[in-house]
Amino acid sequence: MNWLNASFTLFGEHILWTDLIGNALSLAVVWLAMRKTIWTWPVQLTGALLLLAASWHAAAPGNALKQVLFIGLALFGWWSWSRGKRSDHGLVVRQATLRERLVLLAALAIGTTVVAQLFIHLDWLKVAWSPWANAYIFVGSAVATFAQSRALVDFWIIWVLVDLVGVPLALKSGLYVSAAVYGIFFVMVMVGLRNWLREARGQVRTSPRNKAVTA
Repeated sequence: MNWLNASFTLFGEHILWTDLIGNALSLAVVWLAMRKTIWTWPVQLTGALLLLAASWHAAAPGNALKQVLFIGLALFGWWSWSRGKRSDHGLVVRQATLRERLVLLAALAIGTTVVAQLFIHLDWLKVAWSPWANAYIFVGSAVATFAQSRALVDFWIIWVLVDLVGVPLALKSGLYVSAAVYGIFFVMVMVGLRNWLREARGQVRTSPRNKAVTA
């Protein structure tokens, strides 16, 4: 398994291939989600597995735990979208109901509070900077991915809220590459939100039959 530890040096920095490819696949996931293709989920699963390996190599248990969560969510999303694809009307792309939005916001608020306390008080999970912001990004990413698995247009909005914290936090911490990735995410997320919202509204106006997920 030496390939999991394979790396190269760029501008004097030690870079793991698992970290680089895993993050590249994370960007690909957003593009695939914009196209509503079921390939979103196996690509996300692969990226999470690679980032789990990178986190393990870097002795970063918090990041590793995050990837374990995303592996589970990717499997659930894959199952959910596959099930929708097999139905008569295809996967229903829709806006969340008021109740669903309240549940998502409650999960974001409560989850952030709980995870922040874990980051603060558990030695093996402690983060070196901004535990509350890191908890917000961690939980927000998970909530967005869950909403995506339900084909809710609102998952794009949650990603916007995550990026609004992620970009300035990364810049403030001197993580310029991470900030650039968040910035690219933000642009792609805005485009995805526009496309999904347009389709969801069009489906409501024209027909009860919804567009299926593409293969």
